[in-house]
Amino acid sequence: MAEGHELFMSRLWSIDDEQLARPSGLPGWSGRHLLSHIGHNARALGRLAHWAATGDPTPMYPSSSARAEEIDTGADWPLPRLREFVAEEQERLAAAFDLITGERWEAEVITAQGRIVPASIIPWLRARELWIHAYDLQLGGDFAFMPEDFLGALVEDVLTHRRTRQTIEVEVSGPPADLARWLTGRGASPRLHLAAGFELPKLPPWL
Repeated sequence: MAEGHELFMSRLWSIDDEQLARPSGLPGWSGRHLLSHIGHNARALGRLAHWAATGDPTPMYPSSSARAEEIDTGADWPLPRLREFVAEEQERLAAAFDLITGERWEAEVITAQGRIVPASIIPWLRARELWIHAYDLQLGGDFAFMPEDFLGALVEDVLTHRRTRQTIEVEVSGPPADLARWLTGRGASPRLHLAAGFELPKLPPWL
């Protein structure tokens, strides 16, 4: 998670304000929306960390519409504030983790998708957001800049989610970076291989 944050921030500081006003790698989102999401995601996961540390149920979002509303509101903030917001909320999240001790890491919390998970999963949820959106922030290339162990875990994680909603009846092989990029909905690579006569299936949104 810490490495993902460092990478995200390094990419963020290499991008000027004009670029952040343009569309990001996510349909319908500008760079501003992406920064707002990253900051508010840290805040939302901080609520789960508080839940785990104290036992006081604090959902990621107070309502089904709150996530989108937060992102849209934050996207209108001045860009200097948005840049600082990402860094500040990451620091607050890390501090919230410090308050989870011992067995409280096994305390159950509920994600925005309604999954019941142990608190020990929260850092992974944040790492996932940071590494993937670092790609969305600065488009180009593939996922090869991501650590190998992270890519393996990401592929397994996305497949687990997708298998609950879709039957994938074709075997796709290729480098982990290309598999992860395709499975997360960020395009296919010529390095992906299928059996003769098959085509890559169309995937619904991941999250």
